[in-house]
Amino acid sequence: MQETLSPDLVRLAAKSARDEYTDGAVYQLLSRHEKNQSFKKALEDLGRGEQSHYEFWKAYTHDPAVKVNRFKVYFTLFLRLTLGLTFTMKFLERHEDALHERYRQMVKNIPPADKARFEAMMEEDEHQESYLRGEVHEGRVKYMSFIVLGLADAVVEISGIHAGSLGIFNRTELAGLSGVIAGMAASIAMASAAYAQAKQGFEGSAKWSAIYTGVSYMFTAIFLALPYFLTTSMITAIGVSLVVGVSLVAAMTYYDTVISARKFKRQFAEIAGIILAASLALFIAGAIIRQLLPGISIG
Repeated sequence: MQETLSPDLVRLAAKSARDEYTDGAVYQLLSRHEKNQSFKKALEDLGRGEQSHYEFWKAYTHDPAVKVNRFKVYFTLFLRLTLGLTFTMKFLERHEDALHERYRQMVKNIPPADKARFEAMMEEDEHQESYLRGEVHEGRVKYMSFIVLGLADAVVEISGIHAGSLGIFNRTELAGLSGVIAGMAASIAMASAAYAQAKQGFEGSAKWSAIYTGVSYMFTAIFLALPYFLTTSMITAIGVSLVVGVSLVAAMTYYDTVISARKFKRQFAEIAGIILAASLALFIAGAIIRQLLPGISIG
């Protein structure tokens, strides 16, 4: 039968068989490391489904040996252990969407005798994904908005304080110290604000909302200040600090957009633009103050 198959279908089948076989191995590995029984069962069901899909595509391949992509398997486990199951499943869902789009483009090449099974497989995939989304509800995701709030505010405010301080001080460590002190005060203020906000109808704990906001702000302030203690060059210090800040925002924005299924580029560009604009404006303001009041320069 395979001699009559189109070359495009054979090529697709070989790639799809490996993808589905790897996805099945991913879900089985995740299920073995999952303590929550509801999550564990959902992952096992997904693994069995991927095995069935692998067998469908395997029938069209000429190569009997299908190898698992071990890098993907262990990389996915790493994501699970570090970023949580919700993020991991949303991340894998993007891959599944790409697979489904590829399958839809090849539907015309599926032999008529297998069309019904192919359509059933596509429908089963969509059902499994919605089932998993209904089963997986990690507590940490509820507090993601508070972590993003603390991190984003810290990057904008502390980067601006550093830039403004460099316009006044002659020593980078003084600029760094000003950022750390401001970060300590601001983290307490932000935590208090988050606590009050969470009290207004938030489903989670107001205490943990405050902790996530305050801690994320303080740690971000420390990371941003580190370059100022490691170099005496004003340009190097502010440059490295801004790179650290933008990198932190990029990482957290990506996490948030995967969880919320929003667009990364626009959200990241908005925050990065605010950071750079605020830093430039405050550096100019600090330089002007230094020129108008030369006696205020320290260091």
